[in-house]
Amino acid sequence: MKSTELDSDMAVDREILEFEDEMRKWRHALHRHPETAFQEVETSRFVAARLDEMGIPYTAGLAHTGIVAQLGNGQGPKIALRADMDALDIQEATDLRYASEVEGKMHACGHDGHTTMLLGAAGVLSRKRDLPGTVYLIFQPAEEFEAGARKMIEEGLFERFPVSAVFGLHNWPGLAVGRAAVSSGPVMAGSGTFEITVAGKGTHAGMPQTGTDQILAAARLIENAQGIVSREINPGEAAAVSFTKIHGGTAFNVIPETVHLAGTIRALSDPTLADIRERLEHHAGIVGRQFGVEVTLSYTPGYPATFNDPRYAALARSAAGAVLEDRHIDEQSPASMGSEDFAFMLAQRPGAYIWLGAGTDRAGLHSPHYDFNDDLLPIGVAYWVKLAELALRQEP
Repeated sequence: MKSTELDSDMAVDREILEFEDEMRKWRHALHRHPETAFQEVETSRFVAARLDEMGIPYTAGLAHTGIVAQLGNGQGPKIALRADMDALDIQEATDLRYASEVEGKMHACGHDGHTTMLLGAAGVLSRKRDLPGTVYLIFQPAEEFEAGARKMIEEGLFERFPVSAVFGLHNWPGLAVGRAAVSSGPVMAGSGTFEITVAGKGTHAGMPQTGTDQILAAARLIENAQGIVSREINPGEAAAVSFTKIHGGTAFNVIPETVHLAGTIRALSDPTLADIRERLEHHAGIVGRQFGVEVTLSYTPGYPATFNDPRYAALARSAAGAVLEDRHIDEQSPASMGSEDFAFMLAQRPGAYIWLGAGTDRAGLHSPHYDFNDDLLPIGVAYWVKLAELALRQEP
């Protein structure tokens, strides 16, 4: 193990450590060739080739580029482990020898590492002839923005591969290597995006009384919307309303006819998310009437809240504690207001999603300077292997 942050008494089998150099090569190869949502053609071929080398059967083509591998004979208890495969539309700004070779795309969230860890776990688990059940390994496309998990479900994921529980993980910069965060209940927020157009009668800026002021109306709407979370939602509910775009006007002396706004809403429960949406629409109507302008709001649902089932969160905690020691498992980590499409899987099957510490000195997720910490590879494999063993013994 190479990182100075690693604890010397972590329970990572020698078999996994001997596999580490090979996994680093895999991860670097994936990093060089990033592919975004539903375009993970070469990534899928890479995964399939490694599974072929290990003699592991799989089904390809679910949600275009997704793969589901099978360990075990399909009998006994059945669980699923999931890794995401897609990259982001970001220009890499590192000087890594294995930096992205694709202009404008990079693995800025660590999905190359997640894919590699699940492949490594496949290799280790395939050698265990005494697995008391079946493990399905889900290599999922399009986690970023395009809801690949939902697409796989719509195409019959859990009908074709019936499981009683499903598990996921994510590397987490800012949390030390050798630590993990495992919580019951909400882990990541549900999300949605909105676009608003404020339209009215444009006019000369020196004669505002002859028209309507779309700029002022938009400003008032932004101001009022900020009161939704602070004054209209239960203070015990974590939520956010963020305006991220505002466009209007082309000249200093003209009040424009239209102003365009856009943003996102977040909440740790789906009912709260729906409530915020309704209240935003209500405020849009109020501002329209107050200023005599037409306010049009369109809303696009994003991902639901990611919710860990308490039983399976406890199981994931046990597996992580067996690898990293219980004292290194954070059970009180606050939920993230980011979103994750693994929530769609957890809405269909109970399970748990955990964070593995990626280091306290790493660039953040979705940064052009980000790089997955390869020291996590054996940790992630050890966690998956231990989790599979524990889960199959506990499932009916």
